[in-house]
Amino acid sequence: MPENGLLSLDGEVAVVIGGGGVLAGAMAEGLAAAGASVAIAGRTQEHADERAHSISAKGGKAIGIQCDVTSKADLRKVLDQTLQKFGKVDVLINAAGVNSATPFFDITEEEWHRILDIDLTGVFLACQVFGKAMVDGGRGGSIINISSASSGPPLSRVFTYGVAKGGVNQITQFLARDLAPHNIRVNAVLPGFFPAEQNRKLLTPERTASILAHTPMGRFGESDELVGAILYLASRKASSFVTGTILRVDGGFLSMTI
Repeated sequence: MPENGLLSLDGEVAVVIGGGGVLAGAMAEGLAAAGASVAIAGRTQEHADERAHSISAKGGKAIGIQCDVTSKADLRKVLDQTLQKFGKVDVLINAAGVNSATPFFDITEEEWHRILDIDLTGVFLACQVFGKAMVDGGRGGSIINISSASSGPPLSRVFTYGVAKGGVNQITQFLARDLAPHNIRVNAVLPGFFPAEQNRKLLTPERTASILAHTPMGRFGESDELVGAILYLASRKASSFVTGTILRVDGGFLSMTI
């Protein structure tokens, strides 16, 4: 554990919303390895506990908390339990998400609202709950939202997801301005294509070939390859003058015509 390193998070407390999943779980493990105490907020208690136990087994400090990200009461519960266990919050990672490749004219209102509620409203609510706690705490901090390659030039087959992630970029840059006077940095990590639970079923052989043809590195990302970006943006030392940034981790992905 790098106590004095540029990317050290020794003594910091991080909350990872969606930390029971594959990509966010890797982020949580990376934060713990860098010295942070980590609260894992997962869709189910079982998934949250599994990740917390994995971190604890490696000598880290972690707790698992069940959380519905669309519920402000649940998010406040996560805040309260984190404060009870660790005494503060320094870093918030908003990484919960769902996806769908339903054709535009077949998208139901139920699906539209489900994806927007989890992927966008959940970020809004978490930023309210934890951002206010950071302001009140007076120590500054870091909020890191997880965006997507679908958030800019629209990618086919994930319409609602792309709309939600475009909104995440707007939240990120709006709050970067508003929270800067409180020394709270707000940034986003924009992953390229990382196979995970929410998108694996979308990767048909044809779509996989198209994605890789437009990715200079010629492969999908691995979950651990997001950790460096997360540590950089979480670190008070490494990114002290960085806010409002949308940091791409995409293997050089170039094309909007996937």
